[in-house]
This record gives sequence, structure tokens and C-alpha cells, in this order.
Amino acid sequence: MDIEQKQEEIIDHFVKQASSLEGSALGSLVVEATSHPSLFAFSEILAVPNVLQLEGTETSVNLDVLRLFSQGTWSDYKSDASRLPQLVPDQVLKLKQLTVLTLAETNKVLPYDQLMQELDVINVRELEDFLINECMYAGIVRGKLDQLRKCFEVQFAAGRDPRPGQLGSMIHTLSNWLDTSNNLLISIQEKMKWADTMTELAKEHKKEVEDRVEEVKKSSSHKADIDFRGHEEIYSEPGGVMDYEEDRSRPKRIMCTYQANRMRAPC
Repeated sequence: MDIEQKQEEIIDHFVKQASSLEGSALGSLVVEATSHPSLFAFSEILAVPNVLQLEGTETSVNLDVLRLFSQGTWSDYKSDASRLPQLVPDQVLKLKQLTVLTLAETNKVLPYDQLMQELDVINVRELEDFLINECMYAGIVRGKLDQLRKCFEVQFAAGRDPRPGQLGSMIHTLSNWLDTSNNLLISIQEKMKWADTMTELAKEHKKEVEDRVEEVKKSSSHKADIDFRGHEEIYSEPGGVMDYEEDRSRPKRIMCTYQANRMRAPC
């Protein structure tokens, strides 16, 4: 089961609980929700009418804590710690995990120095243990720890609740993506059309070549037939080759007759 599906079930559970509680009773629910190891989104709980009614009351600090975990970071908590209740260890861990997600939203290469400052970590070993054990094993981020360059290369990071004003930026980014996709689609269609045209031209050229070859074959066959008939006519004419052969044999017959007459003459 992936992290999104897990969160849906957990969010559903807390939303139902929040809907049945009021006032100070919601305080323990907020602590439980913000300490849960598999919950990283809180906007649905914030939208529950009973929770929103905490605004302006003596227990409105619980609403502020929920908003901090929905959109804030560890640095935000430290800057407002005097007004907010002290966090339990599980809440501290959760807020630091959420801080990593916030940093990963805008940068895919996070320097160790920046992470140590944002998370109040004193050395590289502690930072890498936190990233491996509390972030990557939890499934909220995937990436590579580059000890040589001293940075964390983010390959994936789970999303957080959108902050005020962030929705417009998201719509702008998605609109740009849609325009780019449409332009790419048009380009692909044009190339497909060009490929179809070239295929048809190739077929036409192939047919022209085949027709030309056929014409050459027919022409060669016709010429050979004419030459053959010409030779037949020459050999079949009277006084042709056969008469010539006969003419060549005549001197032999005359010579033989002359020699025979000499042999019969008296000495």
C-alpha cells in the first residue's frame, strides 16, 4: 500500500473524530494527528467545521498548531515557539520530516549545510541517519546521498498541503505543461503527416521504376525477336549460304577430273 492510500484512510479516521468533538476536546486530537507516523497532510482536518470554530477562542492555539503542520516548517515553529505549545518528540520528528518535503518542492539538490541548518542537525552523520531512517524508509522521499558533493539528490518527494497563493502557481505550471504538450502533439502529427507523404512518394517512385524496367524488358525482347527473324531470312534465301558452300566445292571436282584424265592418257 503506497503512502497516498495510507493517508486517505488515516485522514478519514481523523476527520470523523474531529466532526464529533468540540472546543478543548480537539486539543488531544490535534496532538494525535500531528504525531501520527503515516500522516503528512492536514488540510482535510482543517476544513472540518468544528475545527474552524476554534478560531478566536481560548483553544485557538490548537488550530494554529494544525496550520503549522499543514503548511509550516521547523524554522517557522522556532520563530513562533513562545506562542505555541511545546511539541512532543513525535511532533518534532514529524515537523522536521515535513520541512524536508518543503525544501524538496523547489530544489532537487539539497546541500547538507542547508539541511543541517533547517533541521537543527549538528553533523553529517546525524543528518544522513535522519534522511535514511526517518525520510526514505518512511517512503516520503527517495534520493541519493552524495557524500563527495555533500548534498542530497531528490528523486521523489511526497506532496504537502498547498499553501495560500500556491494554487495559482500550480495552475500556471499546469497550463504551461498543457501548452507544451499540445505543441508537442502538433509537432508529432505534422511529422506523421510528412512520413505518410514520403511513404506515398516512395511507393509512386517504386512503381515508376518497376514500370520502366518492364518497358525495358519488353523493348529488349522485341529487338531480339526482330534480329532472330532477320537471320532466318538470310539463311533461307536461294543462293545464300548453301550456294556459297556449293561454289567452294566446285574447284575440287574440276581438279579431280583433270587428274583422272591425265592418268588415262598414253605415255
